Amino acid sequence: MHRPGALQALPPLSLYVHLPWCLKKCPYCDFNSHEIATPKIPLLPAQQGNMASPKAGLSPALEAQYLDALCADLEASLPQIWGRRIHSIFIGGGTPSLFSPEGIDRLLADIRARLAYDPDCEVTLEANPGTFEKDRFKAFRQAGVNRLSIGVQSFDDAKLKALGRVHNRAQAIAAVEEAQACFDTFNLDLMYALPGQSQADLDADLQQALAFTPPHLSLYHLTMEPNTRFATQPPKDLPDDDTAFDMLDRLIEATGLAGLERYEISAYARKGHRAMHNLNYWQFGDYLGIGAGAHSKISFPDRVVRQVRWREPQAYMTQALQGQACSNEHEISLKARPFEYMLNALRLKDGFELARFTERTGLPITAIQQAMQEAEAKGLLARDLQRAWPTEKGFDFLSDLQALFLQEE
Repeated sequence: MHRPGALQALPPLSLYVHLPWCLKKCPYCDFNSHEIATPKIPLLPAQQGNMASPKAGLSPALEAQYLDALCADLEASLPQIWGRRIHSIFIGGGTPSLFSPEGIDRLLADIRARLAYDPDCEVTLEANPGTFEKDRFKAFRQAGVNRLSIGVQSFDDAKLKALGRVHNRAQAIAAVEEAQACFDTFNLDLMYALPGQSQADLDADLQQALAFTPPHLSLYHLTMEPNTRFATQPPKDLPDDDTAFDMLDRLIEATGLAGLERYEISAYARKGHRAMHNLNYWQFGDYLGIGAGAHSKISFPDRVVRQVRWREPQAYMTQALQGQACSNEHEISLKARPFEYMLNALRLKDGFELARFTERTGLPITAIQQAMQEAEAKGLLARDLQRAWPTEKGFDFLSDLQALFLQEE
């Protein structure tokens, strides 16, 4: 007998690895990132316009201890994912590029020794231009990273300063040029609606980014997230909502003309360069998250669970080395599954296949039929016999569309 919510097949599985340290906490950042107490050699004033000092980074002892903890965490997690292949790996942070190429090489070797990869497994590393030095990216490539995601945010020195970034325009350009030389595919992160940003400022940022013909661009609206410095001390001269909408329209138009297709609410890619790891999140795939504060979603034939690792790096390392990296775990209830699925799937411009909803949630499509009809009536959703997708209006008012699928527990 078919049990309600039972899965007929398990979804693809990705691995997320969280490296929690950064040189400096940005005032808009709500990720689990922690400033390095004392970089070994701080930047001298004369160096600040050039490359970041190659000595600025984690101590070898701390890096080794953290890698030991990650290995123990992965080892303890294996029974939950036994026999499953990894489709993508994303090393995020913090600033993962603070870790030495030797450290990343060791990390990927530890993972390869324990998990089977898909032959075309995407391995992404997040990098900050403030940690860039010549040949560092090439060494990451040799370690097994095949995709770089560079947090540029802006090419304007005044805007970078307002965002509290540790790099400047010259470093950003040097980092992207090096990524171009070393990687077949890479991503640039840019932000818009920045303090004091005019349409002309945004155009200059965008033209500089597009001059590199990036395979992938992620474009984010600067938002005031709770528990950040900007939430309590918002910057002056933020563009208003109408201006931000105009900026987004301009971004969509210019990226389209440059051959980048908007395939997700914040993501634009050339053909063959979509972020496979992020696509797996948006398609309600599975992911094992290891590292301080990392989140996991793991499906079993009879249930779907979410897990969170210990958030504070020292506590995480202590617990992980004792085989207790997970600080809490809960099952996603049958009632919560439709909303959790739609929260992700509606971020995609192409939406989702109706059959995929049943495959990933174990629920019949009738579980969202009423909400889909309401979304259609409001002009937020369109569908045919195979799939459903957000309309242009639905994309503009995505949170309103997603909220229609929220059910009372």
